Formats: sequence, structure tokens, C-alpha cells
Amino acid sequence: FYGPPGVGKITAALALAREFFGDDWRGNVLELNASDERGIDVVRERVKEFARTVPSGYRFRLIILDEADNMTTDAQQALRRIMEMYANTARFILLANYISGIIEPIQSRCAIFRFNPLPKDAVIMRLRQIAKEAGVEASEDGLEAIWEVSQGDLRKAINTMQTVAMTYGKITEEYVYQLVGGFSPTEVRDAIYEAVLGDFSKAVLTFKSIIRDRGIDPAYVIRFIHREVTSTTSKLNIPEFSKPDLIYRIALRHHAVLKGADGLTQILGLLADIRNVVKGSRQP
Repeated sequence: FYGPPGVGKITAALALAREFFGDDWRGNVLELNASDERGIDVVRERVKEFARTVPSGYRFRLIILDEADNMTTDAQQALRRIMEMYANTARFILLANYISGIIEPIQSRCAIFRFNPLPKDAVIMRLRQIAKEAGVEASEDGLEAIWEVSQGDLRKAINTMQTVAMTYGKITEEYVYQLVGGFSPTEVRDAIYEAVLGDFSKAVLTFKSIIRDRGIDPAYVIRFIHREVTSTTSKLNIPEFSKPDLIYRIALRHHAVLKGADGLTQILGLLADIRNVVKGSRQP
């Protein structure tokens, strides 16, 4: 199973274990975090010893290796040999964030399943259910903000929700961004409106304060700009036919920031692009 963190790989593996063994699953399953125990000695000793033991009343025993892409190449080669030697008594589920970290001989011996980031509607529905059962007040804007922070990682979304609830007592957009990003969404939104619809030089000073003086992650701000561009309720009122081009420009700026480009420069250039599009669409 491979895919980004928090999308259900280990949950699916443990669900399969329970399906195979029922109440006896703990005695027939070896679960290891390969990033902690990734050396060849662990494979040769713990994994081999478990795999060679003949299961009682079942066709096989199950070995789950989490973060297998962090195992050394030598350990993976040893694992490949064990998978072949004990195919009659053991089955393996390897969990990885990046399939490129798994050597080809192991890949060829496995059925490969890709786990995608969880869709927005599913994450928000689950968060809404948790909030209801826990008796926590949660606004829709607050749940949307958690989604923006987690981007399909349900584990991160739940942890963020719990932290915000314990810190502030309720879930709102303002509280989520203050805790996770260290900025006020209202302040950033107003600065975006100022840059696009009002005094650009004034907005420049605001973003200098946000990025350079207070150290807010530029990637958070760019994702916030993306929300305003794609929102149907934003005051920017960007024409639908202009949105694909702007989304592409946002992606380029975001990629540049992730590659190490100056965040403030990328944000101001992006806002200038959006301003030109909006001003051009309003000319008679």
C-alpha cells in the first residue's frame, strides 16, 4: 500500500488482519515500523523468526511493515528472500509513502495499491461527525480551514481539530489559522482585497509584515489566495473564464516557493497578476 500520510494505509492493513484472523489477530500479526527498525538484523531476526513459525489453525501469519520505503537496500534484499522462502506460512503487507523507495524485486512480488488523498467532502463529513459526538462547536469555515491545512491527510485533520478545540474551546477559521499558521485569515483576506481592488502599495507593506516580520509561511498565504480565487463568494468576483489561467499561475508560484524562491516576491507577483485580470475584466 503506498500513498501520502494519513489516508488509511495502516487502517486498511489492520482491517484486513481482523478480517483474516478475527479475535486471534494479535497473535498472528507482526506489526513493525520499518523506519525505526529498518536494519538488516531486524529483518533476519524478528521478521524471519515470525515468518517461519507455522500458524495454528490458519493458512498463514501476517507481517505488516509500516514506512517500508525507509528500509535500507540490504534489509529489503533480505526481506525479498524471506518473502520467497516462507511463502507458505507468511504474507506481507508493506506500507510506503513513496513507492520509489521500494526495490523493484519486491515490487514485482507484490500487488500494488495506490492510496490517494481523501476527498474534501469525506474529510469534512468525518470532522463534522467527530465534532457532534464530542460536543465541540465547529463552524463550516473552521472545518474548511482544517481541510486546507491537512489537504486530505485525515490524521493531521483530526489532530488539528483536537488541538484547536483544546486551545480555544471551539473550531473557527480564525482559531485554526492562528494555531497552525500563526496569522489571522481576516487580515490576510483584507490584504488580498487591498492588493487586487485597492491600494497595492499599502498591501505590499502588509504582506512584508506578514511574511518577513512575523515569519508566516508563504505557502499558506498562496493557498489562501487560491481559496479566494476559486471561491464563488469572494469579493474579488473573478470571471469564471479567467480562473483556469489564474489557478495555473498560482500553481507556478506555489511550486517556485517550494523550490526555494523568495516567498514575498512570488506572492506580490501573483497578486499583481490577479489585479490585472480583475481590472481588465471590469473595463467597458
